[in-house]
Amino acid sequence: MASSKSKAKGKSSGDAAPKAQDAVALLKADHRQVAEWFEEFEKARDDDRKQTLATKICSALKVHAQIEEEIFYPAFLEATEDKDMHHEAEIEHAGAKNLIAQIEASSPDDDYFDSKVKVLSEMIKHHVKEEEQPDGMFAEARKSEMDLDALGEQMAQRKSELEDTDPEDDAPAGRGRADGRERAPTGRQR
Repeated sequence: MASSKSKAKGKSSGDAAPKAQDAVALLKADHRQVAEWFEEFEKARDDDRKQTLATKICSALKVHAQIEEEIFYPAFLEATEDKDMHHEAEIEHAGAKNLIAQIEASSPDDDYFDSKVKVLSEMIKHHVKEEEQPDGMFAEARKSEMDLDALGEQMAQRKSELEDTDPEDDAPAGRGRADGRERAPTGRQR
């Protein structure tokens, strides 16, 4: 009988296309992906691998922060009027963006590179814990009148746009995207 309930919700294993994620599920999936890359970075010994992972982490976090700041956070603030939680999240993003810029301007040749990535990992773990804890932003969003499905669609669209067209991205063609897939060659030369 459970399978008929699953099908009614669009979650049967036979569905051709995966069900769209609501806003909270999309953000949590981003959190899990970046956590995985941070773990891989900690284990990496090769400088090229470290650079690749740091680039993926920074790119993913920039996109994640942007969709939160443009779409999720304003909707959260409007629905909950929780200025304290909103403002704290914005300030945490500002700190992370500062460190991301330092990492992006650096390389494994920098004595502080690994430490910067480690500190960024710790900052992000704290931020994720704040958002995902039982009385955190995501729980508060779920209790509110926010249309998390519509926000999820909007955020997924914006995320796709940001991943495919990053005007500040001067990296060579073929650099990994934030979601782990390879970018299509753009014809730019090194």
